[in-house]
Amino acid sequence: MKEENSKKLEEHWTHTDTLAFWSFALGMLLENYIFSLAAIATGWVTMPKFLQSLLLSWSPLWLIIGIAFAGPLSDHFGRKNTFYLTMILYAIGAIGLIFSYSYALILIFLAIMLFAAGGEMNTIMVASHEMMPNKHRSKAMFMELNFINVGGLLLAIVALSSAYNSVAFQRGMIAAAFLVVLGILFFTRTKLPESIRWLESKGKHDKAKEEIEKYYGEEEYNARQQIIKSSITDNHANSVSAFVKLFATITTAFAGAAGFGLLTYVLGPSYFKASTAWIILVTMAAEFGIGFVGLGADRWSRKNLLLIGYAGTFVMTLIAYLTVGIWSKELFLFFVLLIILNAFNGIGYLTEDTLKGEVWPTKVRGTYTAIVRFVSIGLYIVTIYLTQDLSLSQYMLFNLLVWGIGLAGAIVWFIWGNETGKKTILEVASGESK
Repeated sequence: MKEENSKKLEEHWTHTDTLAFWSFALGMLLENYIFSLAAIATGWVTMPKFLQSLLLSWSPLWLIIGIAFAGPLSDHFGRKNTFYLTMILYAIGAIGLIFSYSYALILIFLAIMLFAAGGEMNTIMVASHEMMPNKHRSKAMFMELNFINVGGLLLAIVALSSAYNSVAFQRGMIAAAFLVVLGILFFTRTKLPESIRWLESKGKHDKAKEEIEKYYGEEEYNARQQIIKSSITDNHANSVSAFVKLFATITTAFAGAAGFGLLTYVLGPSYFKASTAWIILVTMAAEFGIGFVGLGADRWSRKNLLLIGYAGTFVMTLIAYLTVGIWSKELFLFFVLLIILNAFNGIGYLTEDTLKGEVWPTKVRGTYTAIVRFVSIGLYIVTIYLTQDLSLSQYMLFNLLVWGIGLAGAIVWFIWGNETGKKTILEVASGESK
């Protein structure tokens, strides 16, 4: 009898799950490919310092506008419909970028692509938690997020390989590579269902049943539902206040966006212009390598990983601040520090990006994830302007303060937050099972 029940509770990784994983991973790739592009674009036209700051702030600005729009949109009209909108905007922006011969045109078509990127990533963070099998939910999310680093790597490689050609050639190569990946992304998205959890939260039970039969099969989906019911019975959610959730997610997300952005996208154009593409390349390679810790994400504590990531990043930034006079004269040492720092940052970033999409109820998951991302990335824009006239030593001290804020959020979640890792099902992680 026990053996029979265990068979009933067994869930499998299906073809639909594979397509969903690659769809979300490629979406993450394109998001950072576009976000990183502004740093490369600072070399496309001659511009004064204030226009360079505007271009660097363009990425987070239009990203959060896209986030603000797509969060409520995905809650109201569905995850899949939101994806179709973002892909159409991606195509328009990429084609326009090929013909962007002036600073104004670069801003316009980057804005379109960044708006789409903000909506893409927010919706992926929501849909992945809702669609992936329970026992693989954390692992899938971590590894999808790791493709953010692949996007930066791809852009850096394309930029460096075309750096000695004309600006128009480099711009065309960057847009062409983007369109190829977008074509693959569009194909995978047409083969995916709408989020069953979202459909059921909207009372669309007939449509949910159609999607289940078409993409999963009734037996497989029932097994997943039995696991959820069994886990809710065994593991009731801890009551965590909205204040603790917002404080922890916003502070860690702010540090993840501003701390990472200042070192990866702003430091190069501001202090080491000739090394901008190399800084992006080394950073993304380091983060991609450490990202494979995500293979163990279903077994490990989310609270522990968050604290380790932010504490380690804070300590490495402190070391970088205290040794500015040494590594600023020898870039090899700078890159060594950058690699170690981003090993810790990668752990923290993957964890906080996973956390901020899983702690909210299904009906408002898109909206609250968007609020956290809007505030945290919006504050990153402020830091770009606050640091534009600082010396390198002052710049590193400012970065240390940013990571201190993130560490405070990680400590708060470690003490008062609930455990969302260790194979915790989404209903318990979000508090919906109370």
